[in-house]
Amino acid sequence: MEIGVVVVVVVVWLGLVALVLRGWRNRGRRQAETIGTPPPPPDDLPTPTRGPDTGLYVGSTMAPSWQDRIAVGDLGDRAAASIAAYPEGILIERQGASEIWIPRSSITAVRTERGLAGKVMTADGVLVIRWVLPTGTEIDSGLRADDKTVYPGWVDEFAEAERASAEPAPDDAEQRKDQ
Repeated sequence: MEIGVVVVVVVVWLGLVALVLRGWRNRGRRQAETIGTPPPPPDDLPTPTRGPDTGLYVGSTMAPSWQDRIAVGDLGDRAAASIAAYPEGILIERQGASEIWIPRSSITAVRTERGLAGKVMTADGVLVIRWVLPTGTEIDSGLRADDKTVYPGWVDEFAEAERASAEPAPDDAEQRKDQ
């Protein structure tokens, strides 16, 4: 009798694990076209302008949802990582996973958040980079730094670029005045 109960529990548990894995693979198939192939890092990067700072890469999600984790490739996989800024973009080097290159022209925002990809922290616990993939899909990639005091420097460095992209071009402002 006891062996029968144990066998049933193990079979049910294995069935649930199989369903979770099937769901993850199906999510990856659904996202494959919208995610595409992330840009590769350049071969010859200069000295970083910021970092490298170490921490835990918590994953990437479809913007603006902080929980819709990307299942394509290893973009959604957590890993110990370091992050460094270059004039051309941001490089996230992950242990046991592929590097993530975020071209500066693709970055739409750098901010701190309470959580990302199911990882919930205290206020401003995760550094989040919102960027646009070559397919046009906007995603959020996050890192929980070992030293949270580096966050303001990251946010400030990219805030100027964010403001510049939000401001209308001088011709646009003059056209609005004329109308």
